[in-house]
Amino acid sequence: MRTVLVTGASRGIGLATARAFIAQGARVIGVARTITPELTATGAYTVAADLTTPDGVSRLIQQAGDLDVLVNNVGGGDGASAVHGFLDVDDAEWRSFFDVNFFTAVRITRAALPALIARRGVIVNVSSIGARVPSAGPVAYNTAKAALTALGKALAEEFGQAGVRVVTVSPGPVRTAVWEAPGGLGAQLAAAANTGHKEFLAQVPAVMGMTTGRFAEPDEVAGLIAYLASPQAASITGADFLIDGGLVKTS
Repeated sequence: MRTVLVTGASRGIGLATARAFIAQGARVIGVARTITPELTATGAYTVAADLTTPDGVSRLIQQAGDLDVLVNNVGGGDGASAVHGFLDVDDAEWRSFFDVNFFTAVRITRAALPALIARRGVIVNVSSIGARVPSAGPVAYNTAKAALTALGKALAEEFGQAGVRVVTVSPGPVRTAVWEAPGGLGAQLAAAANTGHKEFLAQVPAVMGMTTGRFAEPDEVAGLIAYLASPQAASITGADFLIDGGLVKTS
């Protein structure tokens, strides 16, 4: 039985990913600051931890033990500064975005690598299309995600000979609380556009040029993550996979 560690597992893509691996018969460790009833209901072993702190990461890895797959999903781009321009983001906000979206993955990966090397495991980093189209969203968030994408390529090269595969998944707009919750990124963007929240969301796929004409679903992203972590993808490493409904038009 494989052991899979999923960060940011309480909702959205993380929750769907935990469910996908459990459906495959894996032992899943679901980590979040707050353990939701939905995560508990999956049957995952849950750990409440603040992964922006070294203590939270250390305690998590001690509890994880043997590890076959690490999914670095935790992140955030829907805070109060989500609609700010470059000149509006101060040093504290830059540090906050990088701590959640980049340094958390650095700390967890560093702590988990001995176990992953021993098991010839897989790391899946959840980045964003913002890493490729940085003008399309919050500047600090997109820059941190670009760093995460670059980290994945570097890790794939350095630890490939040790049997560890590293891949990146970069979603576009996904139907999660980031877009749908009151006060989230979607609500903030709607307010900035003087548009109702529901009306704004209905326009997003067309305005952003999504060929599919709709948001992706969390289960779709989770399915890609589960495949990339599977033996069927054993020759895939160092790659960055878009799942964006055709939003990014360049290769």
